Amino acid sequence: MNIHEHQAKQIFKNFGVPVLEGFPAETPKAARDAAEKLSSGKYVVKAQIHAGGRGKAGGVKIVDTPEEVEKAASDMLGMTLVTHQTGPEGKEVKKLYIEAGAAIADEFYLGITLDRQQEMPVMMASTEGGVEIEKVAAETPEKILKATINPLFGLQGFQIRQLAFELGLSKSQMKHFSKFASALYKAYIEKDASLIEINPLALLDDDRLIALDAKMGFDDNALFRQKEILNMRDFNEEEPTETDAGEHGMSYVKLDENVGCMVNGAGLAMSTMDIIKHKGGEPANFLDVGGGASAETVAKGMEIILSDKNVKAIFINIFGGIVRCDRIANGIIEATKKVDINVPVVVRLDGTNAGEAAEILKKSGIKQLITADDLNDGAEKAVEIV
Repeated sequence: MNIHEHQAKQIFKNFGVPVLEGFPAETPKAARDAAEKLSSGKYVVKAQIHAGGRGKAGGVKIVDTPEEVEKAASDMLGMTLVTHQTGPEGKEVKKLYIEAGAAIADEFYLGITLDRQQEMPVMMASTEGGVEIEKVAAETPEKILKATINPLFGLQGFQIRQLAFELGLSKSQMKHFSKFASALYKAYIEKDASLIEINPLALLDDDRLIALDAKMGFDDNALFRQKEILNMRDFNEEEPTETDAGEHGMSYVKLDENVGCMVNGAGLAMSTMDIIKHKGGEPANFLDVGGGASAETVAKGMEIILSDKNVKAIFINIFGGIVRCDRIANGIIEATKKVDINVPVVVRLDGTNAGEAAEILKKSGIKQLITADDLNDGAEKAVEIV
């Protein structure tokens, strides 16, 4: 789960991470009122969407007066921002953040995420502040500095000093950086974050460090103990089908291609997507209906997949371990009665009562259903169809 910049900055503030004064706004009038509360000669109007690269797309404006803030807000609200993280469809701007300006001496990048290979958090820093970190990683990876953090001991002083030294900070600046990094790591751990990014991290003329931007993502599995974070959720920023699937106990991620996938189990789902790619096709989604798939979940899964106009075929790949294959076969048939199936559906069922399931599907008389002998055969048939 992700949150907006202004929400992340409120969390930062609570943990002692320095931020500039600012207020959220949803109308031009509210934006002007917010500016009038700020004691600043410059004002920054920021679009609030769950994506980076807003500045290059016109989602960040620096102006001189509250009147100009109102005008910029009027222009920005309702516009569609297309960035390297939104995809070509972009995201509509429905909220703004009005922030005080600052005299910036230098800009850096600072972030914390989980290094899954080392199974520990990693703090990353770079002198390339304000530049897309993906671009830095691709073109100048040596400029990304890392400190792997053992969660048993936490972020250590020597690690902070090493990062500060490699960033080229002075002794005075190192003192501010130490407090900043320590507070940021505390927020990361206590709020069950999966990602924190500050780009840029601004060094001011007086050697203070300020989070000019703030991006936070959270571990969905920990939200049950993070009620405050859960209340910050903005469904307008989420893919509706992904939200719908979650409400029905399924994991769904929409992609951009044409082979719909319905699988039980995340590992099997990933393998199914891999073999579709291996056969020359492109998966349209990740969909895990769970181990206890039923007629209702299969029907809902098909409904969600078919809501994507790009889907030209569906590949159902179910392993009958917890649930029997014959029950899944009956569930698929029931699903065709509840949902208008307008594309071919390739079905591969393996495991308990797989033979009985194959017979049920063959005798169903449903033209759209195509049975597969195994995973390889199913993926080939699905790809051949599209």
